[in-house]
Amino acid sequence: MAAEFLVMLYEYSPLFYITVISVCFIITVAVVLGWFGFDVPVILRSSDEAESSTPVPERKMVQVTNPFALEMDSTAGTVTEGVSLRPYCLEDCILSCFWGCGVQALQAALQNHQHGVRLSTPELFQEALELRYHHHQSFNIQKEEKEECFTQMPPDLGVTDFGLLPRDRYPLVAVLTLANPETRDNYNIVASVTVLHIPDDKYRLSARILFQYLLTAQGNLYDLKPLFMSADNSNLSGTTEPSTSTQGVEPQSESPGEKGEESDSEGEWPDAQGRDCVVCQNAPINRVLLPCRHACVCDGCVCHFQHCPICRAFVLESFALDNHPACDEEEEDLTED
Repeated sequence: MAAEFLVMLYEYSPLFYITVISVCFIITVAVVLGWFGFDVPVILRSSDEAESSTPVPERKMVQVTNPFALEMDSTAGTVTEGVSLRPYCLEDCILSCFWGCGVQALQAALQNHQHGVRLSTPELFQEALELRYHHHQSFNIQKEEKEECFTQMPPDLGVTDFGLLPRDRYPLVAVLTLANPETRDNYNIVASVTVLHIPDDKYRLSARILFQYLLTAQGNLYDLKPLFMSADNSNLSGTTEPSTSTQGVEPQSESPGEKGEESDSEGEWPDAQGRDCVVCQNAPINRVLLPCRHACVCDGCVCHFQHCPICRAFVLESFALDNHPACDEEEEDLTED
């Protein structure tokens, strides 16, 4: 019966020819696409869905120990009045203050550390600057003691400002180095360099830290940068005290006037983090997005998007604030219950 129907269709209707040709065309197209490796395009509802399909890569972190910390007095003075610095170190250290340090001299000194002699002592750092500064002052810092060190440009030098912008000198460069040779082998970081702006007669901008660098025994350079946190998490914006479990990224080789990508050194974060991820509002913030450096999401939400929820900048990678993710804490809570 079926054979007779096909014979009648073949003899009296062109539909048979049309069907055969269509089937052959579809089979041929499928074979050609499969042979050359073409993929059939899939239409998504929005571009965000396509981007979210790729997880945000995680930057590999290294553990370092930072024995140095330096604070500036909140009531900082001027070049003529002086400024108070409060260092805090895990070991006995020496604070060297260089007033009116040349920008090119500091860049050359840091490059010398990377490619030449390691600047692990105040004498080596002073020699690397080649006396291209106005005044040098040093202080002996006792272990784990927060004592204010008052430093000032001597009035007899007659220096009240460092010229108009752009300047070729930094107002103040503070260098922290370990005092005892036997303790230098115990730390990967051997020196801390802090570039500070101090108000003067020509530039009245308030006193602040411009750059901070950590020099390692291997000749590398860490560029410390702040994280961007919400006002509710101001207590999580970092600690000024040195940490024995400091997290840093791959070292960068940058000069003081440049702002490169990652070279960080973040201290340990308190355990009592608020559950205020901006995406889920149910987990602690534990991820820093790069290069915008917004700390605003948790471990579970970071892989669902590639644009920062705060500034909408494209996220290249991220790193964790804490080695113990939030999911592990929740599992422990369930086990205890």
